[in-house]
Amino acid sequence: MTQSIGVPVTARSASAWPTTRVLLAGGVTAGPLFLGLGAVQGLTRDGFDFSRNAISQLSLGDLGWIQVTSFLLTGMLAAAGAAGIRRALDGAPAGTWAPRLIRVFGISFALAAVFTADPGAGFPASAPQASAASLSWHGAVHMLSAMVGFLALSAAFLVLARHFATHRQRGWAVSSRLVPLGVLAGFAGSSATVLAFTAGAGLGLLWLTAVTARLMTTLSAAQK
Repeated sequence: MTQSIGVPVTARSASAWPTTRVLLAGGVTAGPLFLGLGAVQGLTRDGFDFSRNAISQLSLGDLGWIQVTSFLLTGMLAAAGAAGIRRALDGAPAGTWAPRLIRVFGISFALAAVFTADPGAGFPASAPQASAASLSWHGAVHMLSAMVGFLALSAAFLVLARHFATHRQRGWAVSSRLVPLGVLAGFAGSSATVLAFTAGAGLGLLWLTAVTARLMTTLSAAQK
């Protein structure tokens, strides 16, 4: 058995590889599933406009259960990915905090499923055309959970950046430091356009897929 740069190979990680791979696959799938379902719904549901409405609002209306389910599945897959990363980085410093932070991100999606966003900006059809002047209590919980979740995800990327740098994967290290800036910029720009928020959230979700897939690939190579 040879060791690939980036993942410490221990007897425990080697013997648990099949389970670890399944868990990591959950982390890889989470982002594309959420964004894919959101795109399909956004293009097919009456009154929804990506330039005015957030994907979270798809939880409203008669078909809102689809988006609620999407939030729950994404949260569970992210949590599974966190468990896989903990196993993959067994014994490495990043193997403690990166999984914990990604788990917080997964929990935030579960909360977003339970506490829905507020209607407004013409969606659903019965909603006023203007955005809501103030947040309801459940809308505030939804927004707060999203902020905490994506901040935790961004922090996880910074932890993984240090891991990649330690193992001389410079491109992955630099990108894992830049992506959090893009996520935060999207959140900051949401006051001007909801598209900025969507872009920032999408960037975070897709980078979670990328780094999890990278860890899966290096661990797979290490088992050979």
